[in-house]
Amino acid sequence: MTTEITGKTISHLVRGVDQVLILGDPEVCCVDALPLRDARSGCVTLIDDASRAPQVLRSGAAAVVTAEPIQSLACTQLVTDDIHKLFTHLVGQFRPRPAATRYASIHASAQIDPTASIGSSTSIGAGVVIGAGAVIGDHCHLMPGVVVMDNCRVGDHCRIYPNVVIYEHTQIDDHVQIHAGSVIGAHGFGYRQVEGRHVSTAQLGYVHIESHVDIGASVTIDRGTYGVTRIGEGTKIDNLVMIGHNCHIGRHNLLCSQVGIAGSCQTGDYVVLAGQVGLADHITLGDQVVVGAQAGVMENLASDQVYLGSPATTQRDQMQIMAVQRRLPEIRREVKSLRRDVDQLRTEQAAGSAAGSTACRGESRLSPAASDDDAAEAKHPAAPHCIPFRRPAA
Repeated sequence: MTTEITGKTISHLVRGVDQVLILGDPEVCCVDALPLRDARSGCVTLIDDASRAPQVLRSGAAAVVTAEPIQSLACTQLVTDDIHKLFTHLVGQFRPRPAATRYASIHASAQIDPTASIGSSTSIGAGVVIGAGAVIGDHCHLMPGVVVMDNCRVGDHCRIYPNVVIYEHTQIDDHVQIHAGSVIGAHGFGYRQVEGRHVSTAQLGYVHIESHVDIGASVTIDRGTYGVTRIGEGTKIDNLVMIGHNCHIGRHNLLCSQVGIAGSCQTGDYVVLAGQVGLADHITLGDQVVVGAQAGVMENLASDQVYLGSPATTQRDQMQIMAVQRRLPEIRREVKSLRRDVDQLRTEQAAGSAAGSTACRGESRLSPAASDDDAAEAKHPAAPHCIPFRRPAA
């Protein structure tokens, strides 16, 4: 069953929005707001480049959001400086999110320890478990199945999605989002051998997530061995990221999907780790480092550089390596050709040396007509001429 979206006029959609210039019919009716790839007849769409105007015409869109007027477009145009802000507003008109105040309640099936503290206007969903001594701030939303263990602290305006597990002593500051299935504060992967067995090392630390951090689905962040595993302010973590124990992630980092960070690593501020990047343990990355997808970082990386490859090297070095790798088939053919030439030269040289040796042996033999004196001289060559030494005059 599909849900029919009621059409709305452009003038109604942009009501209350400042700095929007409408070119064309403001009363044209739109049935949805969709990106250009999905645009269809009767919708309002978005373009960030005038060269994409023909695609708008082919889509049959009734209106388009653009940064500048486009003469070739016959449909209604919404011209604004911040096209994405306006388009976000338009999408919200057709698919509004439920207001948070609608959920400001505690579900009857939630299990909350009497010593826990719950802030005002906070929503606790079905099946949520909150342990002893835990503190949940104001205006938070804990969705069904969330587990907050003993002595955790969650700040204000936090949104924790279904089935997130937060281990004991975890500290979460304000405006943090943690998506479904993530585990915060599990034991780190640290073992030592005792009498041939792997024995877990101490897991007495905790995790501290600073303000305005977003954590994707199925992310795992291990607690410190004795101290803290820290996620810096404003950092955004994609789905399926693993952060080991004792790591200190800097402020405003971007960690893309399937990044794996081994224990005791440290990153600076504004670091970007692309998909499937791996860091060995005890690695330090400087500020504003960018590491390309699938790179393997085996040593510390300096600030303000782009690194690629495995093991990761600077972009300049890696480009040279890749250029040589692309030429490997050609280089192999050249080496084989040179090898054949060298083998041929060696064969010719060996043949020439053998012929010369034979000629020399033939000339060294005395002919039958040679005199006895010549034979004697050949057997006993004359002594070399010597200049007698004379002492210089005094």
